[in-house]
Amino acid sequence: MKYLLLVHHNEEAFNKIPEAKRKEMLAESIQLCHQLNLNGQYVHASPLQGEATGTIVRVREGKPMVTDGPFMETKEQLAGYFLVDAKDREEAIRIAERVPGARIGTVEVRPVREIRGLPGE
Repeated sequence: MKYLLLVHHNEEAFNKIPEAKRKEMLAESIQLCHQLNLNGQYVHASPLQGEATGTIVRVREGKPMVTDGPFMETKEQLAGYFLVDAKDREEAIRIAERVPGARIGTVEVRPVREIRGLPGE
């Protein structure tokens, strides 16, 4: 079963971490992806650009409303994700515990709904 591990952290606090430490965390994340790949668990992963680069799109009564970021008034922002294959929730949680972002923020573990008819299925 596929699980999406959503990495959240405080962007402002993250940007205050020395660049060398941030590079270490990225290298550790890349290493984790390689380990997951060897185990047949890796599907995809990527950090996201900063909150200010985001755009919100809503459609109400057929009319699109587009809002540029920053747009969230929360303490933690979505910083990246890992899409993994895990046999169950417990295994997905064990993977989430290895994500470097879990040490400075949170990792939300969500099962992906499988639906038929998508490209590549």
